[in-house]
Amino acid sequence: MNGNLSLRSGIKDTIPTLSGYIGVGLAFGIVAKSAGLNLLIIVLMSAITYSGAAQFVIVSMLVSGSTFLSILVAVFLLSARMLLMGMTVAPYLKKESMKRNIILGSLLTDETFALTMNKLNYTKRIVNFEWLNTANILAYLTWIIASGIGGSLGSLIPNPNKFGLDFAFIAMFIGLLYLQILADRTMAFKLQVIMVLVTLGLTYLGLIFIPSSLLLLVVTLVGCWLGVKIKNAFF
Repeated sequence: MNGNLSLRSGIKDTIPTLSGYIGVGLAFGIVAKSAGLNLLIIVLMSAITYSGAAQFVIVSMLVSGSTFLSILVAVFLLSARMLLMGMTVAPYLKKESMKRNIILGSLLTDETFALTMNKLNYTKRIVNFEWLNTANILAYLTWIIASGIGGSLGSLIPNPNKFGLDFAFIAMFIGLLYLQILADRTMAFKLQVIMVLVTLGLTYLGLIFIPSSLLLLVVTLVGCWLGVKIKNAFF
């Protein structure tokens, strides 16, 4: 990764993250097909919903006979974290038009958000429409295609998890976090390590007391608050 914000750089920076989209996209397609959804519905869900976690929840709730309203509420709560991510990226795109910001926000994902945060370390805290839009579209198309292929494979792979496809996203985020900590010079290394440990602790406790649909949102808010307190007190 470097300070270039061109279309070509967007492609180059995004390619290493695509394994996560491919792995989980295939797994989703296979799971959705085994649940009785046809290929067209699988592809449309990936194109319209475009959220791996939400799509798995939708399929499981459809199978269990949940109502439309309960599915809608569950997906909203699960995706609420995107409001925080969008607000975090928005200040770096003040020079872009409202239309361009809406386009970028519509296709922003956990992965392209993390990629953007890492990219800022190489661009003097600058990001533009061309680079981020390239990353978003490449990720979006990869997700749709992978889901479609997974749906086409159907019952050929009855248990995709045994191939480690479900771990693809986790492995990708571990890699992005590692690169972020190494490259970020705006915060002390010790502070970053402390916050990683704090976040892990909050997540562990949250899994016990907080519904999974709200866990990420709550941990993010509490983690940010603690991070500010720790930074002001010790750094």
